[in-house]
Parts: sequence; structure tokens; C-alpha cells
Amino acid sequence: MPQCGLGWNTLAGIGAVESIHGSYLGASADADGLVSPPIIGIALDGSEGVMEILDTDGGELDGDVRWDRAVGPMQFIPTTWADFAQDGNLDGRTDPHQIDDAVLTAAHYLCASGGDLTSDDGWQGALAAYNRSVSYAHDVADLATSYGQGPDTEEPGA
Repeated sequence: MPQCGLGWNTLAGIGAVESIHGSYLGASADADGLVSPPIIGIALDGSEGVMEILDTDGGELDGDVRWDRAVGPMQFIPTTWADFAQDGNLDGRTDPHQIDDAVLTAAHYLCASGGDLTSDDGWQGALAAYNRSVSYAHDVADLATSYGQGPDTEEPGA
């Protein structure tokens, strides 16, 4: 969806915030892009600072039959995965723990949620659909900006 205007650096910012690029708690991606051990978020049980989302997938993706949990390196709740899942590595399957599938799914979800991500309103709307936290949006924006600028270089004479 090139008309969406989503930059790779926004996806990288989300991946960094959500799971440290698939390395949260010692996880890592193998040569096929499968992140293991699986990254499973906290129970979305309505406790302080957490949305309440009763189980929507019978525990299929997150192993929890009472509450939903975000899963994979891009941290999808099961209903979002069900609606937007993409086969990023073209193996005929969609897996939220496979990094290519997860990142392509995030791109589709962001574009569907924000429309034109080259505008402030579109970008902010897409991020708010992904995670409603204002501090989350600031963290992603800071990282996306940093990634988009490339490695730091020292100015002459500094």
C-alpha cells in the first residue's frame, strides 16, 4: 500500500518498543525469522494501566483462555491478528511469532488505521490504534526519528 506512506523506521520503532526487535527476555529470531521462545505479553485483565480484553481466541495464540494477551515480536492481540494477518515470508502460513509475518501485518494494520501516514493526523491515528498510550507514541516517534537519521556522526571540530 504505497499510498499509505508508512516508513520502515516507524515499523522499526514499534518493534523496538514492543519487543526489542524480538529479543525481549532472551528471545531471538532463527534463520527462518521465527522468534523463540514466543513473546507473550501480560494478561489484558483490566488491572491498573491495562485494558480489559476477555479471551477471544480460546487461547490459541496466547495460551490464555481467560484473557487475551499480545503475542509475537510486534505484540498483536488475537483479534487484530485474526483481522490483519499477513504472510510476510511467503510460506503459506501466518504466524505472529514469525518476524516477517508480524512486521508486514503491522504495516497493513497501521495503513488501514491511519490512512495517509505522511500526515501528522494519519500517523498519530495509526499509532493510537496500535497502542493508545501517549508515551508509547512518543517513544516510537523518537526511535523512528533516530532510525531515519542513521548513525550519529560527530560534527567537525566537536
